[in-house]
Parts: sequence; structure tokens; C-alpha cells
Amino acid sequence: MVHQELGPKDIVAILRRRFWMVFLLALFGGIAGIVAARVLPKRYTSKTLVLVQQPEAQPVTPIATDNVNQRLVTMQQQILSNARLEPVIRDLHLYPKDIDSLPMQELVERLRQAITITPVAPMTETRAQNLPGFTISVVFSSPDTAQKICSMITSMFITEDIKQSNVIDVGTTDFLNEQLEQAKAKLDEQDAKLAVFQRKYIGSLPEDSQTNLNLLNGQASQLEAATQAINRAQQDKSFAESILAQQSASWKAAQTGRNPESLDQQLSALQDQLASLESKYTDNHPDVIKTKNDIAVLLKQKVEQSEQQSKSGGTDKNTVPLSEPTQILQLRAQIHQYDQVIKERTAQQDAIKKQIAIYQGRVAASPGVEQEYKLLTRDHQTVLDSYNELLKKRDASAMSQQFDQSKQNDRFHVLDPADYPNEPSFPKLPFFAGGGLGGGLLLGLGLALLLEVQDTSMRSEHDVEVVLRLPVLAMIPVIAPHSAKARKGPATPAAT
Repeated sequence: MVHQELGPKDIVAILRRRFWMVFLLALFGGIAGIVAARVLPKRYTSKTLVLVQQPEAQPVTPIATDNVNQRLVTMQQQILSNARLEPVIRDLHLYPKDIDSLPMQELVERLRQAITITPVAPMTETRAQNLPGFTISVVFSSPDTAQKICSMITSMFITEDIKQSNVIDVGTTDFLNEQLEQAKAKLDEQDAKLAVFQRKYIGSLPEDSQTNLNLLNGQASQLEAATQAINRAQQDKSFAESILAQQSASWKAAQTGRNPESLDQQLSALQDQLASLESKYTDNHPDVIKTKNDIAVLLKQKVEQSEQQSKSGGTDKNTVPLSEPTQILQLRAQIHQYDQVIKERTAQQDAIKKQIAIYQGRVAASPGVEQEYKLLTRDHQTVLDSYNELLKKRDASAMSQQFDQSKQNDRFHVLDPADYPNEPSFPKLPFFAGGGLGGGLLLGLGLALLLEVQDTSMRSEHDVEVVLRLPVLAMIPVIAPHSAKARKGPATPAAT
């Protein structure tokens, strides 16, 4: 066998020679597997399937979002911790024989090894980021205990999921409240700075620039009108003073008998002046109206003088009246009125000049104030936007928290409750029997192959030719001696 290749006939021949050895080893292996399946301690597996559902539609978008995979890993570490598994051991009275002799840490580790949490692979690409669910398996020596442990672990996951959701919502709301208080303090500080700045530069703020320009233009118009009014009043006053001087001189001359200028001459001069004014201005012009009034006064004065002369008979020219004539008094009153107008308009002109200086100062200082105001308002707007954003997030977090509490919007849903294992998951009789049978068969085949390799017997003409490399001339059968110990069977030929 060492010096030749095995063919199908050789393999069949070997199996025939070693059949009983291979058969017995396979039979013993199967029997040993069955015995082991009966003897080994039995283990029962209880399973439950938990689905991860998408949260229900909420009135607001949750502020705090977490990955389901990360949450599952975190919860698995928490639930399988010593603090969580030790109460399970005591409540269900697990390991009664070892609870007094072994440390609790070892028992907790034994229970932790019996619990297996397996994620369920996503079926579609849309759920590739999150797990569609996970399976909880518990292996224990008692089927009833395995089911109870599996139910308790499942309840822990669901309770922990709701608890973590509430903790996340409450923690997020508290954090946002703290941030909101800080933002409010900053906003109040910015409001105070802005109020101080506005009080300091009131009227010079950027939004007042156009108003200041409009007011400056208006004040300039008022100043021009006041100046024209003063000039006109001064002209009217000068004219009235000249008329008053003429009237006073005429009146005094009339009283002393030396009248340098009669009323007819004054009336003629005023009529000439009226004609000149009417050629330049309309009838509504103040100078035209005033000249007409003066002519009317002279006409009235002439009429009164004529009446006085007719009453006195025209003989007593040295009679002195007790007071000045009415037209002179009216002229004095007009001059006094013009003085008042000039005084008022002058005061108004000074006030307008002061206002113009103020508005000019505001317009000149507007660029610097605007730059500083922009910096201040930009910081204020930044703080205000941050405050409003935090306020929206705080309100959204509070609404999300209330919604979760009212709906218990957990994402873990038990699809298959913990089942009661009717048959042990270990050891399984078919697997052990098949494994023992296969192991015995492999062992028998291997042992048969080993014996054939060590066997140097030549059983055929082909073996002789392969080993000796000589042609075979004849085959002589081996005749076994007649003995009780002699091997029964056909005689082995000997080659020469």
C-alpha cells in the first residue's frame, strides 16, 4: 500500500477486510452519543423577540435623539450588571446549592453567561441604520426558570427604555432651562447697554438720520422765512417812521402856523407812491395795502381838518389841540407793532439757529454713532437669536416630554413573549447519536487505514510486481497447517 496508489478495488477490499472493526467502532460511537445525551445535564432555552418600533408622530420634533443601537448596547450593559442580576438570583432562588458556598460575583457571572442578546439583521436598506429588533435567549437547567428569567430580562429592557426616554427628556429640558437663564441674563445685559446708548445719543441714532435731515431743511426754511419777515418789518417800520416824521412835522407846523407841507401835498405824494407800487406789485402786496391805508388816513385827516376850520370860522389858526391826531397815534402804534414783530422774529431766528446747530451736530456725529450702534445691535441681535432658539427648543422638549409621558411612547414591543421550552436545547439526542455514530465511523476508517499502511503482506500478483519490481512466473498457494489456532479461510498464495 505504501508503494502503490489505491484504486476503487483496493478500497473495497480494505473495507471488506476491516468491515467489522469499522462497524463496531461506529456502533459504539452512536451508543456513546446516546448515553451522553441521556447522562449530561439538560439545558432549556427560552427565547423572546422584541421589535424596535418607530416612535409615534409627535406634535413637535424631539430635541434629544439617540441611536437605537447605542441605546441597546447601553441598556444591555446596565441590565446585565451585578446590581440588576443579583436581585434576579435572589428573587427566583437560583443556584440554591451554590448560593451559600460560592461568592455572588461568580453566580452573577454564571447567570450572565446564560443570557444572550442577539440583534436581528435589518431586512431592508431603509432600516439599515437602526435595528428592527433583537432576541433575548436564556439557557437554564429548568424550563420554568428559564422562561421566568427571560420574561424578567425583557421587562427590564422595556422599563429601562421608558426610563431612559424620560431621563433624556427631563435632562434635556433642565439643560435647556439653564442655558435659557444664562441667555436671558446676557440678553438683559445687552438690553441695558442698548438703552443707555439710546438715551445718550437720542436723536442721533441711525434711524433718526433722515428725520434730522428733514428737520434741518425745515429749520432752514423757517430761518429764511423769519429773516424775510424781519427785513419786511424793518422796511415797514422805516416807512412808517418816515410817514410819522412827516405827519408830526405837519401837525406841529399846523399848530404853530408854519406848515412846511400841506395835507394836499402829502396826499399827492402818497398817491404817486401808490401808483409806483401798483406798477410793480399786485393789490394784495403788503406795501400796496399799507399805502392805501395811509391815503385813507390822510383823507380822513383832511376831512377832520376841514370840519374844524368850518367850526372855528377859519380865523383862529393858533389853537392848539389837546392831543396828537389819530393818524399820528396810529402810526406810532404801527411802529410799536413793527418793533414787537422784529423782536419776536429775532428771538425766533435765534432759536431756529440753535436748533439748526443741534441738528447739524447730530448729522455730523451720525456716522460714528451708527458704527457704534451697529456693533451694539449686532451683539444684541446675536444674543436675542440665541435666546429665541433656546426658548423654542425648551418648549419643544417640554411638549415632547409631556407627549411621551401621556402616550408612554416606548420603542420596544414584545412580538413573541418568552416561550416555555418543552424540549431541552442541550443535549439533543439526534445530534449526539449522529455525532457519536459519525465519530466512530471516522475513527474506524482512520484505524483501518493505519493498519493497512503498516501491513506489509502481498496479497496479489500486482502487489508482488510493485514491491519486487520483477515479473511473476507462477503463484503457489499457502497451505495453512491443521491446527485449532490456525486461521480459517482461503490459503494465501505465495509468489516466486
